[in-house]
Amino acid sequence: MQREGWPEPGELVVCTVDQVVDFGAFVILDEYANKRGLIHISEVASGWIKYIRDHVREGQKIVCKVLNVDPSRHHIDLSLKDVNEHQRRDKIQAWKADQKAWKWLEMAYEGDQEHLAEVTGYLVKGYESLYVALEDAAVRGVETLTEAGLSPEDAEKVLAISQENVKIPYVEISGYVDLTSPAPDGVEQIRKALKKAAKTKEEDVTLDVRYVGAPRYRIHVTAPDYKLAEAELRKAAQAAIKFIEKQGGEGAFHRQA
Repeated sequence: MQREGWPEPGELVVCTVDQVVDFGAFVILDEYANKRGLIHISEVASGWIKYIRDHVREGQKIVCKVLNVDPSRHHIDLSLKDVNEHQRRDKIQAWKADQKAWKWLEMAYEGDQEHLAEVTGYLVKGYESLYVALEDAAVRGVETLTEAGLSPEDAEKVLAISQENVKIPYVEISGYVDLTSPAPDGVEQIRKALKKAAKTKEEDVTLDVRYVGAPRYRIHVTAPDYKLAEAELRKAAQAAIKFIEKQGGEGAFHRQA
């Protein structure tokens, strides 16, 4: 899929080297329709460059940073040297994921290119990429797609594509609670406290509470993202602590490093 319009300064873009000349390299922006840019030789690599083809060659797939955009002159200045290896790897990975998402949608809307363009337009407008849109749909359901502007019918169709193809990312974190109770039935009270900790209202969250060694218990959380995982971990720990303190016991939370 290629976007209409122009990239923004500071944006990272995937490019294919089209022509290498003495003063730089002309490239095709793979993500933008009919857009070409120039990497001046001073932006190809740090330091003095003896042979530019030691750094770039025709047909090479590279990641560049947009320095300046002048639509009136149809001119885009790019930098190759300002992109580090980590940025390059992440951008290429995201671009490849977007290519897969586009193929899934293309197959689902085969023969209806106008409708496909409308759907992908809404998704790209509401999200940073097509794959992120499908990933969010797989996690949050049909509502996130209707919020992006899709009709109920298209939202259900895109949701089905997401559920069939997208592997939902999950993160795992752990923490500990120390629980003690001086009551005669203290063991039972701690058991009830741990049951409180193991409850969650989030469908995509899994809580596992296990005994480590008195008075310590481990709470393990699996969730779609770190923010939700952290929130659920602390909520679970506080539920256990609040219960045991009401019974005259004591509790403390420790986050695993």
